[in-house]
Amino acid sequence: MMNVTFHGAAQEVTGSLHVIEADGMKVALDCGLFQGRRAESNAKNEEFPFDPSEIHAVVLSHAHIDHCGRLPLLVRKGFTGRIFTTPATRDLCALLLRDSAHIQAEDVKYLNKKRARKGEPPVSPLYEDVDSVRTLKLFHTVPQEQPFWMTKRLKGCFHHAGHMLGSSMVELEYNPPDGKQPVKLVFSGDLGRFGTPILRDPHPLPRCDYLIIESTYGGRRHPPTSDLKGQLAEVVNETIKRRGKLIIPAFSVGRTQVIVYFLHQLQQEGRIPPIPTYIDSPLAVNATEVFRLHPELFDADAKDFQRETGDILGSSSCTYIRDVEESKKINRRRNSCIVISASGMCEAGRIRHHLKNTIRSAKNTILIVGFQAAHTLGRRIVEKQEKIRIFGQTFKVKAQVTALNGFSAHSDRDELQRLLKPLVPHCKQTFLVHGEIDQMKVMQDTMRTDGFRQVEMPASGQTFHLNGLPGSH
Repeated sequence: MMNVTFHGAAQEVTGSLHVIEADGMKVALDCGLFQGRRAESNAKNEEFPFDPSEIHAVVLSHAHIDHCGRLPLLVRKGFTGRIFTTPATRDLCALLLRDSAHIQAEDVKYLNKKRARKGEPPVSPLYEDVDSVRTLKLFHTVPQEQPFWMTKRLKGCFHHAGHMLGSSMVELEYNPPDGKQPVKLVFSGDLGRFGTPILRDPHPLPRCDYLIIESTYGGRRHPPTSDLKGQLAEVVNETIKRRGKLIIPAFSVGRTQVIVYFLHQLQQEGRIPPIPTYIDSPLAVNATEVFRLHPELFDADAKDFQRETGDILGSSSCTYIRDVEESKKINRRRNSCIVISASGMCEAGRIRHHLKNTIRSAKNTILIVGFQAAHTLGRRIVEKQEKIRIFGQTFKVKAQVTALNGFSAHSDRDELQRLLKPLVPHCKQTFLVHGEIDQMKVMQDTMRTDGFRQVEMPASGQTFHLNGLPGSH
């Protein structure tokens, strides 16, 4: 008998964490940070609803922080097992987990100064750099399409998900001790799009009895990926015409590299003029080096462009910035330029400084190229709120705000349907995760119309026995 309990990304988008239990052993699928309202997220992130020392292993789908960001806390609180993932995901986690520890240390330092002035006791970060280093020592890498064993009876296999470098869907097979038919469960992780640049298309979802699947855009259709490059060129050229700056908040891993790839192609094709382009994120600089280490994950077009230019990620057409003083110089520039900086939801990092310096001028453009979770600064900007707060100050938004949703790295409603339909005859029960409730409901209705029998929207803490019947909370 297998059970699954949903502890994160349950009727919300962030904090991915699901626990499989079989033969008395527990295996976690992902262990991500909750993101959103700070106080609410901190409360969710600080404690686990189980004893971390009881987790036998973790299977990690990919390196985005809402999927891997609580691993060092899991280790800090007693987890000592293996963390199974792909080589590229491990390489990216080596950057992202230490960066997460650094951001927490800086945030706590700033917060404790304010608390000291009020006579309040200091607070501590969720984890420190030493915890991230200890965590990385537990990683066990397995290439995609190669089976691996987590317990005596539980086998896994990674398949290409197309969402980000190294991202995978996870196929699990449990072999009961009584010799009965094996039980197959698939965890989609985050699923990418078809026809997007750099990475190959998602692998078909493996045939399974039970399915845990993301629903981020389960009720929405994205614009065609074929239009993206032209739309980006239009935004760049319009901003140059106004003699403004183009500010692009983008995740350091994945989205930044795609934008750079397109800008490089547009300049090569003469569709945009040469324009100073700054990648202002030490993490993005390091992540780009990881991309260069894994050309085996590129699609055919990216490999062709690599042969043609020697570098798909634009070292000849843009400037990668690590140094803080160099970052500050960008804000003193008078001429048009492009700035790509993290974080993608504008909640931390250097992007907030660039927004503060550009958001009050109608000459400038803020280009949103990714999903913005509820209650984040990025969501407030994309909603075109008249005023926003940055670093405790209120600013009137005068810059042009444009969103190109086609850059999303998540499958949309039609792509999810395309991936799901072959499973209709086989899948006994499906669990929708990693989505806001309105998106989940549309996806649930679509799946039921397509013939899926049981489509659940599990609440946080809900347990299901994998015989199609819900268990106890």
